[in-house]
Amino acid sequence: MTTTRENGSLYTSIQNKIATIEFGHPASNSFPSELLERLQKEFHKLSENDDVNVIVLKSEGEKAFCAGASFDELVAIENLDQGKQFFSGFANVINAMRKCKKLIIGRVQGKTVGGGVGLAAACDYTMATEAASIKLSELTIGIGPFVIAPAVERKMGLSALSELSLAAHEWKNAYWAQEKGLYAKVFDSISDLDKEVEVLSEKLASYNSQATQEMKRVLWENTAHWDKLLIDRAAVSGELVLSEFTKNALSKFKK
Repeated sequence: MTTTRENGSLYTSIQNKIATIEFGHPASNSFPSELLERLQKEFHKLSENDDVNVIVLKSEGEKAFCAGASFDELVAIENLDQGKQFFSGFANVINAMRKCKKLIIGRVQGKTVGGGVGLAAACDYTMATEAASIKLSELTIGIGPFVIAPAVERKMGLSALSELSLAAHEWKNAYWAQEKGLYAKVFDSISDLDKEVEVLSEKLASYNSQATQEMKRVLWENTAHWDKLLIDRAAVSGELVLSEFTKNALSKFKK
C-alpha cells in the first residue's frame, strides 16, 4: 500500500535500537520540498536519540525506490531564489545524513533516479534488489547532478560519476552499481533483501554505540566543506533550470 498524500508521507518506527524511516509519494516516491525538509529534520532528531543505534532508510511499495525531486515543483520554478531553495532540499538531506551520528543502512527495492541515487550514496551501507537500476538523467533536461555529485563520487569514484552523468539517457543495472561500490549486496527478491537488512541492522544495533559513532566519523572524514559546497551546487542548478533549454525540455513532459 502506497501513500496518496500530495506532499508524501514519512513514518519512523523504533524497535530494539533500530529506527526505520519509510518515505513515500504517489509519484514513484519522488520528493517535494516539504518531504525533503521532514526527512532532514528526522535525521537530525534520530542523531540525538539515545534509544537509536542504527537507522534503516527505505521507501514504500515494491516498485521505484525514488524518482528524485518533485517534477511538479521543478517546472514551477520562476526565479533564482526559488531554484536555489528547490535544489537545496537534497543538499540539506545529504548533509543531515553525513552529520548524523548513527550509521544509516539503505534498502533499495527498485529503480532510482537523480536525487534518489544521491540518497543511496549518502547511506553508510546500501543493499538492493536486482530491480534497483540507477540513472542520472539531469543533463537531458539541461541541468546536472551537481548537488548529489560529491556523494556519488565519494561512494562510486569519479569514473562512475562521469559515466552516469554523461550517459544520462542510460539505465545502469544493479550489478553495475554494486561493482562500482554503490550497493554492498544485491538480492534476487525484496524478501531476501529485507532478511539481510534485518540481520545487519540487528548486528550493528548490538555493537558499542561509541564505536559505531566513531566509525561513522571516520567514514565521513574530509567532508566538512559539504555544508557550503552542496548549497553552492544548488545555486548552479537553480540558475540552469531557468535556462531556455531547460524550460523547453521540461515543457515536453508537462501533462
